[in-house]
Amino acid sequence: MSVDFNNWICPTPLRDYPAIVMGHGAGGKLSAELITHLFLPAFGGPHGPLADAALIDAGGARLAISTDSFVVRPLFFPGGNIGELAINGTINDIAMMGAQPLALTASFILEEGMPLDQLGVIAESMGRAAQQAGVTLIAGDTKVVDRGHGDGVYITTTGFGLVPAGIMIGPEHARPGDAIIVSGPIGLHGIAILSVREGIEFGAPITSDTAALHGLVSTMLASGARIHTLRDPTRGGVAAALNEIATTAQLGIEIVERDIPIPPTVQAACELLGMDPLHIANEGKLIAFVERNDVERLLTAMRTHPLGRDATLIGYATTEHPGVVVARTRIGGMRVVDTLVGEQLPRIC
Repeated sequence: MSVDFNNWICPTPLRDYPAIVMGHGAGGKLSAELITHLFLPAFGGPHGPLADAALIDAGGARLAISTDSFVVRPLFFPGGNIGELAINGTINDIAMMGAQPLALTASFILEEGMPLDQLGVIAESMGRAAQQAGVTLIAGDTKVVDRGHGDGVYITTTGFGLVPAGIMIGPEHARPGDAIIVSGPIGLHGIAILSVREGIEFGAPITSDTAALHGLVSTMLASGARIHTLRDPTRGGVAAALNEIATTAQLGIEIVERDIPIPPTVQAACELLGMDPLHIANEGKLIAFVERNDVERLLTAMRTHPLGRDATLIGYATTEHPGVVVARTRIGGMRVVDTLVGEQLPRIC
């Protein structure tokens, strides 16, 4: 039998997109390519390492500045809503540079028809989250779009923080031999969003881990441990965060699957849906690269803080396979932990 290949096409063409697809917002390879090949050339190239926040010298002080947009669907989910997520997310981006947050701005894109009582709850959540974090909302803006064009509300927050003298933290500072620590159980936020969005029950309630991490970071810095890199594994999860660090610092990373703290409910949900917990988003966890000799000192300090009580050593950085993350599986083999090309779970933050 002859087969005519003339009209065949690849069902899922990778990288050759003439228009934006959902995967461009996933924090994976498509997001990286959009930034690298479209935005950076248009903006004059990178002006420093592509980290969670930018560092700027201002009158002898070092400021960390970060901006982030939040389009999570649904607006309300177990453990939080888009408002506190917007506050905590930007605070965490600043904290990952070792900075203490000072102030935030907020911009709202409101959809015509958005119930004012829901917007009021979101605004109150933002104010409460900012107050609990010790930061002030100092400026903002509001725009309204036509009904059917905004999913209720989108929020953009910009944060400013002060980096203490002597603190040099960033993905470019990770070194071979560094120990890799995660602050607690992973995958909770992404699975919490999925459970309410799709109406799936996993046998036990799953609540988002959204939280502001700057207090935990302060505790970590006060321990005296030599911390080189911090990263909060949000979009793309732990896998994307580790791959970004490996690429930036040009080192290899080896983690041990059995040592990664994955809640049983998250593990069960991922097995049911064919997902990898390492790719599931988090909103209240961090990854730290620290000098190997300081591991116990840092773990002891982290476990005194409520957000770090389950801190765990999961692996090490190495000179082997630069730019590649590998995991030792539960049966003793090795697998490459890559970054996803497209979107596994859209609109999670």
